[in-house]
Amino acid sequence: MTEAKIRVLLVDDHTLFRSGIRSLLQSYACFEVVGEAGDGREGIRLAGQLRPDVVLLDNNMPGLSGREAARLMLEEAPETRVLMLTVSEDADDLIETLRAGACGYLLKNIQAETLVSAIKTAAQGESVVSPQMMGKLLSGVRSAASRATTGGALAPSPVPLARSVPAVGGEAAELEKLSPREREILKFIARGQSNKEIARALDLAESTVKIHVQNMLRKLNLSSRVQAAVFAVENGLGQSPEA
Repeated sequence: MTEAKIRVLLVDDHTLFRSGIRSLLQSYACFEVVGEAGDGREGIRLAGQLRPDVVLLDNNMPGLSGREAARLMLEEAPETRVLMLTVSEDADDLIETLRAGACGYLLKNIQAETLVSAIKTAAQGESVVSPQMMGKLLSGVRSAASRATTGGALAPSPVPLARSVPAVGGEAAELEKLSPREREILKFIARGQSNKEIARALDLAESTVKIHVQNMLRKLNLSSRVQAAVFAVENGLGQSPEA
């Protein structure tokens, strides 16, 4: 039985860039590029009409911004996964994009293999953020958590979590679900480290780390390591290697 292809919509105002991404994805049997749009409004229309699995969306386009387009796309096609693919390394763009409902934020300077992997990850219902941006995301969460503990106003969580994150003080029961090794790995995730980096630091096989991460997500009822990182940081983990 032939496996269903991942249907992708490309939304970017640079025709040459769209052409390059289309050529890349067409070289993989698992993808089908179902449409292209040169601006956000056309992207919204096509998302509603074509119902793609994943939308690759630029943030900086004339007229409607990518993050506003993402919000409206998800109103039209809530089952679609929106991945922002942009040159912007601005933390506010990252946070507002995730608040708008996008499942990920990628920089255009990533490797082709990384983009392909990210699209597959998004299609499976998980979130993905470029490693360069993860630190900025977690810094924003730490700042919000710090303001809360010092009596300041707590900004909304920058990531649309699958469920509410426990308030500080109520995290103990959640963390007690984890084994000592899973807690240790969660601290590394809170510092934005990959499975490969965690495996090297703990002298484990990368496949073993992956299994621990999957078990940890299941126990915490989270759907991605991005959500796990936010959960950990908001609950005081990962401040330093000794945290």
